[in-house]
Amino acid sequence: MRIACIKTHHVRCQLDKPFGFSQWFYDQRNVLLIEVITDTGLSGWGECYGPADVIQAAAEKFYAPRILGMESLSTDAIWHHMWRSSLDFARSGIMMSAMSGIDMALWDLKGKALNVSVAELMGGRNRSTVPCYATGMYYLDMPEDKLLPTLVEEAVSYAEGGYEAMKIKVGKNIQFDEKFIIALREALPNTQLMADSNHAFDLPEAIRIGRVLQEYRYEWFEEPLAPEHLHLFKTLHDKLDITLATGECVQTRFAYNNLIQSNSVHLLQPDLAYCGGPSEALKIRAMASAHGINVIPHVWGTQLNLAAATHFLASAYHEPGRAEPKKLFLEYDRTENPLRDEMYEQMITVDKGQAIVPTAPGLGVTINRKALEKFTVTKTETKL
Repeated sequence: MRIACIKTHHVRCQLDKPFGFSQWFYDQRNVLLIEVITDTGLSGWGECYGPADVIQAAAEKFYAPRILGMESLSTDAIWHHMWRSSLDFARSGIMMSAMSGIDMALWDLKGKALNVSVAELMGGRNRSTVPCYATGMYYLDMPEDKLLPTLVEEAVSYAEGGYEAMKIKVGKNIQFDEKFIIALREALPNTQLMADSNHAFDLPEAIRIGRVLQEYRYEWFEEPLAPEHLHLFKTLHDKLDITLATGECVQTRFAYNNLIQSNSVHLLQPDLAYCGGPSEALKIRAMASAHGINVIPHVWGTQLNLAAATHFLASAYHEPGRAEPKKLFLEYDRTENPLRDEMYEQMITVDKGQAIVPTAPGLGVTINRKALEKFTVTKTETKL
């Protein structure tokens, strides 16, 4: 089967309630979907993380014409062909995001062609369900004295819904962060809690907040510093005992090797719609394994990226391994997302904090074509 056509679909929705984190507020969601179609009519779907309209140009104008006619099951060959085609100017950034979506679509296609799930392609499933952590507690436009109890109430509702773990946002300001960290632990004494600053802190602030997180038994401190300042991670690592997690802004095994060699990060978080796709995520996992580091994907977007991460974790081992394994939690964003919840006929089922690993061929999620048209802003088609 050869690649005969590549379609891109920029989908968008407005949000009823804008929400924010340390950097800005969202009032809409935008995602670029990639559809790869073979000369037999079989197709696969992927998605890209990042600015959809810009990535769409990279996918349509640059990569699609270069891989038309290639053997569709040759995922590694196609990946390296794309990589070499743009090597001089796209070692990271939006071009790599476009590559990621194409690669994800090819994995979905390969699973369908071979009649196996992506988890089987990734080495075989080690579990039929994957525990989820609820990502939420984003900021709302309200005074801080009302915001804090509102966020605590939201977190409690996730615990009541069966989630054993959840991740909060920090980085609003130091005083609010400290009060929120403490209030949430007091409300949920037995829940596994994590905190994500989205690289909001300088080093002294990260040390201060990290010590509070340690005291109140938070599991990990995510993106405490900007990814550009890798040298500061080592200083932070030496000051704290809490797990440092990062990687959602990092792409390719080469950049992840720098993270690993820094000896300062305990948990890697590649996004399969951004890091280079499933092909590259597996290489990152293998490298991390050789250094005793665990990998839990960052997940943001629609059912496609959620499914890819579910298969990735279903096929994962935790490092270094033991008879009673450590749980590798799937990130499950709980903010408003019609592109994830209203655009698919077949979705990842999450019940009481457990994601059921699809057994259907490919990624195991199916787009509703009518709903796709409803959310589509721009679409392109490149064919032989």
